Amino acid sequence: MSRICKDGFDKECIKEQREVYGIAYTQNILSGRWKYIILWFLKTKERRYSEIKAFLWDISQGSLTKQLRELETDGLIKREVFPEVPPRVEYSLTSKGKEFIPIIDLMEEFGKKFGEQVD
Repeated sequence: MSRICKDGFDKECIKEQREVYGIAYTQNILSGRWKYIILWFLKTKERRYSEIKAFLWDISQGSLTKQLRELETDGLIKREVFPEVPPRVEYSLTSKGKEFIPIIDLMEEFGKKFGEQVD
């Protein structure tokens, strides 16, 4: 994680990279056009795949499936399959996902405040 400076590994370089690690980790988890919106949509209740797809009408089925799988792999959402015919699948936030919601809410507030302003 450290960059090589003039005299080998520089302690300041290492410190800077440790400080930015949290931002880089969060950015990596949420890299994906729709992940923020999916988390926002799940913040009030669990949702079925068809509900998420209808809400994000412009997303392809493949992209939605990929984004949901990545959010599940990263521990932000959980996928629950109910043993019914046909099977019912619901997505909901995990505790980790719920901890991320205040950040989503701040993003929403920022967008409402500055989104339509022209500099």
